[in-house]
Amino acid sequence: MADDSSTSRRDMVRGMAAGGIASAMATPALAQNAPAAPPPLANPQDRYPKPPFQVQSQPWPGLQSKMTPVPDCGETSYKGSGRLAGRKALITGGDSGIGRAAAIAYAREGADVAINYYPSEEPDAREVAELIRQAGRKAVLIPGDIRDENFCNSMMQQAMRDLGGLDILVSNAAYQHAQTSIMEISTEQLDQTMKTNVYAMFWIVKAALPQLPPGSSIICTSSINAQTPGPQILDYACTKGAIMIFVRGLAKQVIDKGIRVNGVAPGPFWTPLQVSGGQTEEGLKTFGSATPMKRPGQPVELASVYVELAAASSSYTTGQIYGETGGVGWP
Repeated sequence: MADDSSTSRRDMVRGMAAGGIASAMATPALAQNAPAAPPPLANPQDRYPKPPFQVQSQPWPGLQSKMTPVPDCGETSYKGSGRLAGRKALITGGDSGIGRAAAIAYAREGADVAINYYPSEEPDAREVAELIRQAGRKAVLIPGDIRDENFCNSMMQQAMRDLGGLDILVSNAAYQHAQTSIMEISTEQLDQTMKTNVYAMFWIVKAALPQLPPGSSIICTSSINAQTPGPQILDYACTKGAIMIFVRGLAKQVIDKGIRVNGVAPGPFWTPLQVSGGQTEEGLKTFGSATPMKRPGQPVELASVYVELAAASSSYTTGQIYGETGGVGWP
């Protein structure tokens, strides 16, 4: 009996020791996979730069790497949690601003990402590609002008081929040029605004729809200007109203195919759109000051919205426009 008892105690001690060693060995892995600590609470009015901003301008479409201050697209702050694992996304205007923030977030949530951009934006696009690859995901770069319907079709074919399919489409690229009067808006400017913001959206969605599987998500970037248009961007505001209606109508058309369609309506956000003609000189200096937040938004502050609308967990959300306006409200 004594021998058996002694043996049992020795076995128990060995088991406890082995369990302790196994637990110690497992701790680093658990710590490595633990969610990142959230940022400390702070007044959101003070979290990012406020006006007045330095007067600056760039030729259209502009590079965010040359802006002062450089927009925050989540390069160092966005942490993923696997919400889009295995997904495949195409984002137009994905080199900078809001599209860049969405691309970074999608990759860190587990998606492979293709981005489209105007050829002169190549330096910004290469930065995004590197960030996507650092997240362990595939990056596909597709430069080109979405005002060309043939390019929109070939872009979709390349994205499908290089990603091995597609189930998230973000129509985000836009053109904006401020003019103080309708009399100053040339036919050429009107044509560029309409083709970039509306025609391209139609062409890209039409090219994608036959190949999108059930469960896919289409997200279009509208604007607060769809509801409360700024007087100096009349043609741009018209296109953003069209995008809002497009989202609501298309959502009803394609839900029987299992595809969700939603939109995001940002207020003033600090992106290259503003410094490459989107604001007047005075408007740029005070950009964002009229909101209750008293500052413009930074693209990273929209990243989680694009993730939410793409995620399968938002399966009952379609035909919605999500406003992110710094306190102005939507609609």
